[in-house]
Amino acid sequence: MATAEQFEHQPVMLDEVLEMLPTRADGFYVDATFGRGGHSRALLSALGPDARLVGIDQDPEAVAIGEQLERADARFRIVAARFDCLNTIVAQEGRPLSGLLMDLGVSSPQLDDAERGFSFLRDGPLDMRMNPQAGESAAQWLARASEKDIADVLYRFGEEKKSRRIARMICETREQQPLTRTVELAALIERALGRGEPGKHPATRSFQAIRIFINQELAALENLLAQGVSLLMPGGRLAVISFHSLEDRIVKQLIRDESGRAPRPRGVPFEMPAPRLQPLGKAHHAGEAEVRRNPRARSAVLRVAERLSE
Repeated sequence: MATAEQFEHQPVMLDEVLEMLPTRADGFYVDATFGRGGHSRALLSALGPDARLVGIDQDPEAVAIGEQLERADARFRIVAARFDCLNTIVAQEGRPLSGLLMDLGVSSPQLDDAERGFSFLRDGPLDMRMNPQAGESAAQWLARASEKDIADVLYRFGEEKKSRRIARMICETREQQPLTRTVELAALIERALGRGEPGKHPATRSFQAIRIFINQELAALENLLAQGVSLLMPGGRLAVISFHSLEDRIVKQLIRDESGRAPRPRGVPFEMPAPRLQPLGKAHHAGEAEVRRNPRARSAVLRVAERLSE
């Protein structure tokens, strides 16, 4: 079995994923968030010669790395797409799905690259698209969206209590000059909110909210989870790493509903559907040693569930 120490660029909670996700050495697995391939390479090292692994990513830089891995290992294939295309991938492979991995959110290389526009700490174009070749950038959306729509996005996807104040300032500012740089937006939010919570930049929630909206991340997550539950073979496993409460809430609710643990609605005259998932323990968190190596792991939550027989 591979261990985290074998990988220079260690992905989050790698040891836990390797311990809990693979159930068949010759199985078919999907890494729905390929990123820079850390989880995929580790899984391939742990699987047998007859295994199959498909990675999904819409980031062109990630896809290029995936193509290199594809050439190096015949067991692997990269798919350039948003990750809720699981139905198509499983149909193409023609094999039962043994495991599905999701490592949600923005990867460290994306955050560290100022040109991608994800970080409020680095000056770069206000982009935030997972695929910068498709769709509308954050700057383009902020230039046209109504004050109400901006406030709604900040509140819904960032749980920002002062969303209306920030939205109003964005609209007032863009009348004089469009917001095109990350540091411009971060400075505006800091003026609107003040210093905020100790140890947390005041722009954190708003940048998260805009990124989630621009990439439609939560809708894609709900689609992928629904597909995964239906496509996993009995004994197959679902493993999801999330980094904020909105994502984790969706995953937790899905596992609860599909494991038959959701409260039965009052007055329902028929039997509830048979459970399809069995949660494997409670939520898992990164250990102290990993958090010391990678502070971004401190907010990671891993949930794993196993598909039950029909």
